[in-house]
Amino acid sequence: MAGKIRRDPAIVRSAASVRQFLGENAALPEPVQIRRAAPEDAPAIAAVLYESFVEFRPLYTDQGFRATTPDAAGILGRMKEGPVWIAVREHAAIGTAAAVCQDGSLYIRGMAVVPSARGAGIGEKLMGEIERFATSSGCGRVFLSTTPFLTSAIELYRKLGFSRAPDRDHDLFGTPLFTMEKTSSAPS
Repeated sequence: MAGKIRRDPAIVRSAASVRQFLGENAALPEPVQIRRAAPEDAPAIAAVLYESFVEFRPLYTDQGFRATTPDAAGILGRMKEGPVWIAVREHAAIGTAAAVCQDGSLYIRGMAVVPSARGAGIGEKLMGEIERFATSSGCGRVFLSTTPFLTSAIELYRKLGFSRAPDRDHDLFGTPLFTMEKTSSAPS
């Protein structure tokens, strides 16, 4: 059957269902743009962090939650310490992550995707940007701290090759944390 494309009936039915559900003239969502954040993005990033973690607020200590969800001034402070990325779709901030270089390693912090955008690969895209930055910065290891109750995030980190660092449990103002790490493909 060289030169001919076989039409899979299941795919044809699926495409027809999508068109029927969306309507013939419905626009598909705008693609997600991941870019380095600018200072004027700080309020939107603070809002993304708050919206992303507020459902878990009862599991944090008050100080732990405040440290996890800094205000715009806190985001500006992070921008002075290292790069911050923002994920945007249809002019709305829907995700963020930040990083800090520490002794040849890259510490990832403030990784968040708003609940309405989860499951669309945005976390993976943000992590891809971070890993490219780690490689270009010569960081041979990337690591992060997470809480045991952020199970979806932990699953994503494992899928991306992170593993729990032994004997690296700690806390953030009484909120339990553990470290996950991965060797990056930084040039030697």
